[in-house]
Amino acid sequence: MTHQVHAFEPPERFVAGTVGEPGDRTFYLQARGGGRVISVALEKVQVSLLAEKLEELLLEANKRFGVSLPDSPLVAVHDNEPLDSPVDEEFRVGTLGLAFDVDTSTVVIEAIEAGEPEADLGGSGLDDPSLDDSSLDDDEEDDDEPDEDLDRLRVRLTPEATRAFIDRARRVVAAGRPPCPLCGQPLDPAGHLCPRHNGYHR
Repeated sequence: MTHQVHAFEPPERFVAGTVGEPGDRTFYLQARGGGRVISVALEKVQVSLLAEKLEELLLEANKRFGVSLPDSPLVAVHDNEPLDSPVDEEFRVGTLGLAFDVDTSTVVIEAIEAGEPEADLGGSGLDDPSLDDSSLDDDEEDDDEPDEDLDRLRVRLTPEATRAFIDRARRVVAAGRPPCPLCGQPLDPAGHLCPRHNGYHR
């Protein structure tokens, strides 16, 4: 079966965002460019881990190749706008791959469609970030065959755009329900059954 590669190299905009109220939010990665808008759904933990691994990738690129790292985006230039409407889910993400292209000093992010349950990777579904001097596909050549029939979203970002994505992704993740100070589980507006209080409402 033919798969689709939705490539934005680079996108006009690439952000993490949500639809829905805290406690019932659906998380998306959304890329816009060339008159197209592509949205793919993923889990909150994947967004959080993606931001963490991208930060590690930038630091490693700086350490190994001397890539200059941008400062955190100024508050004035934060992208706080909602996702572009309509948010039509292209697919649900199973695996996220990262690489750094030394030739162009850009970060490549690839979101790969979730396959059959037995074929999905366990854990977070995020490949280890790597530094590659050509392309993401070279970095993952051992994994190409199982994923060859899966749709994917590929974006190429400058370090500045990557840092802006990280900043927004972290704010999106943190904007959900606050954690219980005792057990760490999310608090609903009406409270929750806290295991540290033997099931009493907090």
